[in-house]
Amino acid sequence: MKRKVTICGIDTGTLPKLTHEQANDLMLKIKTGDDNARRKFVLCNMRLVLSVVQRYAGKSDNMDDLFQVGCVGLLKAVDNFDVSYNLRFSTYAVPMIVGEIRRFLREGNSLHVSRSVRDMAFLALQTRERLECDSDKQASIADIAKELGQPVEVVKNALDAISEPVSLFEPVYSDESDSVLVMDQIDDKKNTDEKWLENISLCQAIKKLGQREKQILHKRYFEGKTQMEISAEVGISQAQVSRLEKNAMTQMREMMTTV
Repeated sequence: MKRKVTICGIDTGTLPKLTHEQANDLMLKIKTGDDNARRKFVLCNMRLVLSVVQRYAGKSDNMDDLFQVGCVGLLKAVDNFDVSYNLRFSTYAVPMIVGEIRRFLREGNSLHVSRSVRDMAFLALQTRERLECDSDKQASIADIAKELGQPVEVVKNALDAISEPVSLFEPVYSDESDSVLVMDQIDDKKNTDEKWLENISLCQAIKKLGQREKQILHKRYFEGKTQMEISAEVGISQAQVSRLEKNAMTQMREMMTTV
């Protein structure tokens, strides 16, 4: 059953489809200046615009506006597509359509992707398509970077920059009783169970120190003062500060190893 979507007065369910060979033939005619071929090609690829626009549902009150903006990107892609690359048109067109929509939504957004980064991302997408067509296997970031003569991090960052951000609260799995969010899948390497246990043990060890030792450690490691500075403030010699600090550290180490 076809899904009927009407946008800008167009019933997308009635739009014609093209085979890869038909699309190539029309594109060759377009490059010779055939306006009828251009109109037909654009009409047949409006589903591509719709598929991109649906990613931005909820980010604009008027989806018709986004569809029209996406069609501008489609027209630019048609006019600038180079048939000599022997790539699928959608590989080139989708980033162009996305770019137009993002420019439209950019007002009030402080996050900007530079033109050079976008260009690198488009080159990477084209290179990935070509490598996968040649070898029939998925091209890695390292493969793409090697082909482009660019560092892996440059290519990776460029592709990440044009990727649609995902909410931490977006579910990756859900059923009637429970759901798993993106944030549940993120490994927190900083606040591990071991770190929590270490912090608890440290707090317990500090509580068992005498008041003078606590004072020395606080000034030394929380206020960042030298032993000489502490000596002047507390009114004891620097040697005494050093001895108190050393004794406190020894006591804490013993208490934490016995917990």
